[in-house]
Amino acid sequence: MDGNIKLWSLNGRELQTVQGHPNWVNSVSFSPDGQIIASGSSDGNIKLWSLNGRELQTVQGHRNWVNSVSFSPDGQTIASGSWDNTIKLWSRDGRELQTLQEDRNLVNSVSFSPDGQTIVFGSENGNIKLWSLNGRKLETLQEHYGAVNSVSFSPNGQMIASASDDKTVKLWSWDGRELQTLQGHSNAVNSVSFSPDSQILVSASDDATIKLWNLNGKELHTFHGHGAEVNSVTFSPDGQTLASASADRTVILWNLNLASLMELGCSWVRDYLRNNPNVSESDRCLCDGIID
Repeated sequence: MDGNIKLWSLNGRELQTVQGHPNWVNSVSFSPDGQIIASGSSDGNIKLWSLNGRELQTVQGHRNWVNSVSFSPDGQTIASGSWDNTIKLWSRDGRELQTLQEDRNLVNSVSFSPDGQTIVFGSENGNIKLWSLNGRKLETLQEHYGAVNSVSFSPNGQMIASASDDKTVKLWSWDGRELQTLQGHSNAVNSVSFSPDSQILVSASDDATIKLWNLNGKELHTFHGHGAEVNSVTFSPDGQTLASASADRTVILWNLNLASLMELGCSWVRDYLRNNPNVSESDRCLCDGIID
């Protein structure tokens, strides 16, 4: 909301602050080759940046807030969703290729399918729609009872996940059939993302929590740590880390590497297991083989 974009190393070191938008920055996306950043802003513009913070292009065409930007899998096309009731497709150099017009649909989130042939978007009126790249409307999904804040294709292309103000996450087949409703958050759900193997979902909510789910809708874990609503969450490409961004002005990295967590836990309890007289002999060996 301060109008800035920041790049960070995974150890929390700030690498770059990118300034150029005069208003809120609502969405950022890396190109698949990692060389370009696209940003969408409440100023109605999209900007393209190099990794050193140099502005490459300002893309103008929307008449209202740009809430979501996404690169196609091949990196040649950018999709943007706006509260001007349109989704626009742009070339990598900022040329407008296509406008998908939606009557009375304020677009909150847009995402490409893994094969790059389909776009899904979620809107303020609770609808999710699928479009082909040539502008043909494919499906309309209408089971949410609040604004749809986030939509995401699974990496295997078989499912779509959606997150809504109605406090639920829904899982859909690629052809629009509802598979699961995930209930557990106590407030609006702002972001949803699949793990790289398409087996786990992560969701972020105004209730200040992050939740992990399996594809059957079972809640696997709840992460507590933010002091305000969590606006965005995503898996790292290797699936070992979560990154979450919150209105408490922090980004938190969460370790999902089980081996690393077991090693860390055993380092914490090693002295206790070895020296506490109340620990049984069998329990003294719990961490054998996990740490030296």
